Amino acid sequence: MQEYDVTLKLLLRGSARLTMRELTGTGVETWLDVELPKVRNTRADLLGETADKSLIHLELQSANDATMPVRMAEYCLGVYRLFGTFPRQVLLYVGEAPLHMASELRGDDFRFRYRAIDIRELDGDRLLESEDAGDTVIAILARLRDYKDAVRRVVERIAGLMPVERETALSQLLILAGLRHLEGTVEREVRRMPIFIDILENKVLGREYKRGELTVLRRQIEKRFGAIPGWAEERLASRSAAELEELCVRVLDAGSMEDLLK
Repeated sequence: MQEYDVTLKLLLRGSARLTMRELTGTGVETWLDVELPKVRNTRADLLGETADKSLIHLELQSANDATMPVRMAEYCLGVYRLFGTFPRQVLLYVGEAPLHMASELRGDDFRFRYRAIDIRELDGDRLLESEDAGDTVIAILARLRDYKDAVRRVVERIAGLMPVERETALSQLLILAGLRHLEGTVEREVRRMPIFIDILENKVLGREYKRGELTVLRRQIEKRFGAIPGWAEERLASRSAAELEELCVRVLDAGSMEDLLK
């Protein structure tokens, strides 16, 4: 889940403004990157502030988890302790199996609720029409009339981006395609466009190499510094294979996890 999680967070924080409005009914003006106090999972996936200063908490999940209502309540209270206000909470489910997680906790004199949304509830064809490339990439996870045609349209959209943006968007598309078993469809569509050939070869052939580098580096970090927190996982997942290889050497002399990943 880690590479999917990081990719979705980057898209939702960046160029997927329509998706955020579909999920929350509003836009986020500022993203807050904070550690929550006294919460088992101390870093909420996405916490943002709207134009009217209200808070939005968006949590990503790719598998059903019976403990999710408790976790969401812990996040809610952690945000309240830090900011003195309760966030509007949305659990975004992106898994393949049907969503069957509860979205509330109840007691005799207690009730806690949040929204749980299966991303397939979103209109993918509407996201494909967005001006933001991030929305079109996320569209392949949503409800679509024709997934093959949607992939073709997303690839065509990515082809029109500037080179650096093009490579990033293609990498994100290849990662999210794995959640819907569409990797082969994406690769076939990409190979029809010569502009993508070099990028695709690097991404496809380099994915397994990068996974191997990540596995080795995680073991080295855990041996030296202990368990890897969420913020560190995000930074590791965003590094290139070459950068991971360099970190495998630097970890031997780094004084702390923060120093290694600064």
